[in-house]
Amino acid sequence: MTIYFYKAWQPYGCFSNFSLHGIELNGTYWSTVEHYYQAQKFVGTKDAAIIPVIHSAETAEQAAALGRCPSRKVRPDWGVVKTNLMATAVLEKFHTHREIRNILLGTGDELLVENSPTDYFWGCGANQSGQNYLGRILMNVRSELRQIPILEVLAEFNS
Repeated sequence: MTIYFYKAWQPYGCFSNFSLHGIELNGTYWSTVEHYYQAQKFVGTKDAAIIPVIHSAETAEQAAALGRCPSRKVRPDWGVVKTNLMATAVLEKFHTHREIRNILLGTGDELLVENSPTDYFWGCGANQSGQNYLGRILMNVRSELRQIPILEVLAEFNS
């Protein structure tokens, strides 16, 4: 069975980058994975001044809109680094939040698909022909989480 997710308030919404599960990366706390991801587009660019604005956006939707503004230039290596940055953020999200880690692990070996009707890179797109990179990252994170040594899990459980 394939598990589809998209909106944060829908079933499996915790898989969305818009879900309210903050992360800390490089000493900075981000309200959502989406905040982090959108800000990373401008690291080292002439438009880097937008990063604190994205960081402080009230919602993930606002952070996304700021990051997608066509008048700003993203970093030149964006096409190369964006999937690794997303993978790092998603892994941190599921390392940080036990309750959603358990949901992800509870999906077994099911195919995870971001059911975005408009995104053919991160999601499946309207006709299901998209590349589903977010779903792929989640399945990789799920596999990685399964590899955590049992003693580490027990130590966390007992803390």
